[in-house]
Amino acid sequence: MSVKIKLHRSLAKLADGQAVVEVNGNTVGQCLEQLATRFPKIKKRLFEKDGALSRVLEVYLNGESIYPGELATAVKDSDELDTAVRISGG
Repeated sequence: MSVKIKLHRSLAKLADGQAVVEVNGNTVGQCLEQLATRFPKIKKRLFEKDGALSRVLEVYLNGESIYPGELATAVKDSDELDTAVRISGG
């Protein structure tokens, strides 16, 4: 099942400059794992050490927030995932 992941600019740099990557999977977690397998440099930006989704990353499915439980969310053929990086400061 083909799912498109639209990468935030900072993540695209770690995916050989690709802004959109097609992956296969049944859940958001499987799709992101496949992305990390293809582009190993991106893994530490996607996941915490315990395997949870990075605290600074937001993922949207077809333009809708899927928080909480992003990694377990089911996807279907032709779905689109958007990634956004939270900016912090003070």
